[in-house]
Amino acid sequence: MRWRWPIHIHLSTLFVVVFVLSALAIGLQRYRSTTATMIGHAQDRISSASREAGLELARGIESASLAANMLSRSRLPPPQSQQSVTELLPLLKQALRSTEALEAVFVGYGSGDMFLVRRLRNEGQLKLFEAPEGTRYILQTINRAAVPAQGHFSFMDEELNSLREEERPAYAQGYDPRSRGWYREAFRAGQTVAGKPYVFFTTKQVGLTISAPVENSRTVVGADVSVESLGAMLKQLRITPGSYMALVLPDGQLLAHSDAANAVYTVQPDGGFRLLTLAQLPLPFAAGLDAKLQASAQGEPQQGVEDLGGQLWHTAITGVKAPGGLDLRLIIAVPDQELMADAHAQRRREIAWNALAVVLAALLVVWLSRRIARPIRHVAEVARKIQRFDFSAQSRSNTIIREVHELEETIDSMKLTIRRFLNLSETVSSEQNFDKLLQLLLSETCAAVKAEGGVLYLADHGQLRPGAVLLPGQDLSPQALPAFALTEDSLPVRALSALQTVQQPLDPASRQALGLPAAQAPSGPGHALAVPLVTRKGEPVGCLLLLGEAAFDAGPITFVRALSGTAASTLETRELIHSQKELFEAFIRLIAGAIDSKSPYTGGHCERVPELTKMLARAACEQTEGRWRDFDLDENGWEAVHVAAWLHDCGKITTPEFVVDKATKLECIYDRIHEVRMRFEVLKRDAQIQALRDQLAGQDAGTVQQRLRDELAQLDADFAFVCVCNEGGEFMAPEKVERLRAIAARTWLRTLDDRMGISSEELQRKNRSAAPPLPVEEALLADKPEHRVERSPETVDPFAGLGIQMAKPALLYDKGELHNLSISRGTLTEEDRYKINEHIIQTIRMLANLPFPKHLREVPEIAGGHHEKMDGTGYPKRLQGAQMSPVARMMAIADIFEALTASDRPYKQAKTLSESLRIMKFMVKDQHIDPDLFELFLRSGVWQDYAQKYLKPDQIDAVRIEDYLPPPPAESPVAA
Repeated sequence: MRWRWPIHIHLSTLFVVVFVLSALAIGLQRYRSTTATMIGHAQDRISSASREAGLELARGIESASLAANMLSRSRLPPPQSQQSVTELLPLLKQALRSTEALEAVFVGYGSGDMFLVRRLRNEGQLKLFEAPEGTRYILQTINRAAVPAQGHFSFMDEELNSLREEERPAYAQGYDPRSRGWYREAFRAGQTVAGKPYVFFTTKQVGLTISAPVENSRTVVGADVSVESLGAMLKQLRITPGSYMALVLPDGQLLAHSDAANAVYTVQPDGGFRLLTLAQLPLPFAAGLDAKLQASAQGEPQQGVEDLGGQLWHTAITGVKAPGGLDLRLIIAVPDQELMADAHAQRRREIAWNALAVVLAALLVVWLSRRIARPIRHVAEVARKIQRFDFSAQSRSNTIIREVHELEETIDSMKLTIRRFLNLSETVSSEQNFDKLLQLLLSETCAAVKAEGGVLYLADHGQLRPGAVLLPGQDLSPQALPAFALTEDSLPVRALSALQTVQQPLDPASRQALGLPAAQAPSGPGHALAVPLVTRKGEPVGCLLLLGEAAFDAGPITFVRALSGTAASTLETRELIHSQKELFEAFIRLIAGAIDSKSPYTGGHCERVPELTKMLARAACEQTEGRWRDFDLDENGWEAVHVAAWLHDCGKITTPEFVVDKATKLECIYDRIHEVRMRFEVLKRDAQIQALRDQLAGQDAGTVQQRLRDELAQLDADFAFVCVCNEGGEFMAPEKVERLRAIAARTWLRTLDDRMGISSEELQRKNRSAAPPLPVEEALLADKPEHRVERSPETVDPFAGLGIQMAKPALLYDKGELHNLSISRGTLTEEDRYKINEHIIQTIRMLANLPFPKHLREVPEIAGGHHEKMDGTGYPKRLQGAQMSPVARMMAIADIFEALTASDRPYKQAKTLSESLRIMKFMVKDQHIDPDLFELFLRSGVWQDYAQKYLKPDQIDAVRIEDYLPPPPAESPVAA
């Protein structure tokens, strides 16, 4: 997936990158220049430091030389004159304090006598000499005039006051100045000399002595300079804490260095010492520094930057001219990070300021970029809202960028076009009536492209016929304009044949050819645009003819072209829906007609109940007060009522005719009373035969004939009684049932096999019992096992999930003759009644299995509830009034009223209006039908309107509705 970033990020990044690169280039250039400047400054600093250090060291050593020279030119006391030496002490003190390098000043006489003044600088020296507290100077003298030679130490404070006097003979015995190198070299040279480093006798320190001879005598004056004092001077002369300074003798050996932690010499086993070189020091940079020293020319100052021990060092090597012919080399090494610390800090500050400037510039750039990108973001947000079909956003942002302004104008135009298209699609899609849809499609299209008028033609059976007309100042129906055969040469036909938009001027001849009224000529439209309407399959649907005062521009033409496909699809879809609804309606009427035609006992019931139901529903919708003031049905609701009413008895298509049409108790496929009659005929023949036999046997003829007449009369009376019972018109009292059973007890003789020539199903039922041998006497009326038709075993209840609460009889049918003739009322057994009532279950089941659209999903509930009762004793679900919809309760009233007043039922006589309303009044009292709806039925006059349309004149009698109105109920508005 490719990453995409907002434009302000791109702009910000671009400007920041350019700025940063520029800053880096400038910074790099400045870095280079400042680096060169810093290195030059560092070199100057190193050079200056080396000169100053060299001078300072030279001055320190020269001070020792000056002290020696000064004493050599002074009037020195005689060797044994202690008082004269004491007088000379202030001068010697001053010399010792003139430089830190000077350790001691002394005078050696040719007699071997000497005196020495030493300055004590630290606690270590105090301990070395076991000096009393406060000692700052020691006067050491040797007097060889005494025997034995005397050594004396005088300890003095800062003010040269004596703190302690101490004789030290060992000092005089072990030390003779005349044997020392400093004495011999100065005496031999006759001038000031600097000796080689050696170990001082008293302190055991390593140092060197600058000595000068006194003219015209064997006296030599000397000044000691220790390595430690020179190291201390070098440490003080460092320019940074981590700097390293060293004095190197001409042979490369170290004389002194600033690192007090490491000595410049090593003590030998014989008590001597050996000076170290730089390379021998345990310092990480020493080896590299020694190599640089060896490579440098003697006496030539050198500077550089070296990587020593993994660290960058600035180095300088310079010569130091010391008195007495002592040539030394001064080495200075300064760590780059210390020498350049200030410069580096300054550079870091510059980098920080530069970084801050970059950050501030970046923030400024981001802010400016966001300001620049804001109009583009606004346009993008508008586009996103358009994508969500939200056209409320304002596209203009008052930008000064021309391209963005042009983009906003384009989006405004696009938004307007899409909005028009969607508004038109929404308006068209919301219209359900096909004829209104055509007119709406035409008018909305004309409004969208600002056309003055137009005609919408539909392709139908080889013709383009006007489906909608819109002409300014004219109120014409589509039928007022001519239709065009697809073979004619007309503007709509040409456009449809070519499947292209055609535009032409609308002159009078063209107007006349299109059938436009002549009255439109003076001020009517001047151009016509024909747009073919073709489905996605390329099938022509029609043509849209738009009329305008001027030629249509490319924009409206493109819009209409884009719209034409949607319009064609809409028309095709609506035409298909319209056709499907007509087909569905035809099927509904077909099923209802088939049910009414199936049996004369239902007549036109399935046609009249829908009409009466809708009449009552319209009356409820018209109410402005009372219980039904909030009841209303929209177009979908009316369609649901229509479908449910027409299909409310569709389940009767599964009810056998012999049950629906059962006019007598013994009727099945035919009326079995004829079998019973034949049995009585057999009995009568048997009686006559028996009478003849009796006469032949010699019995009295008169007696026999009278007995025959009585027997035949009794059989006729019994058969007449059975016939009356079979009709089911009277209530079967218990005494009648007893007489019926007595008649049934009579027998007749059957000589033929009753299992021959019958269906396999009946044969199976008869085979439940063994066939008796013939001839066999049988009861005149019997309930035989084969009369009991059992239900087929069901693995799955077909009515499961429908909420059915009807008790199902154990048998499917019970055709027993005595059982049927004993029915107390009517002609139906319990099994027959269930089979008839089962039609409503079948209705619910059939309708529940249909894939009704959402607005028709209440059809099964409406159609299946017209046999329910308000008190919950109805069927099939035993619903109470509150559980039924208002329309279902309306249909219950319609179903009852139609059944009572129907005059096309052969099994009953049609009732008058007053009789029907009186029965329904009792049904209200028994809580079988809705009292509020029955009151509405009466007060609205629905009963009267229905009677005028469907009842015979002799059924319409005088009715006073107040006699049938129920008591007024408590008012509680109910919505549909």
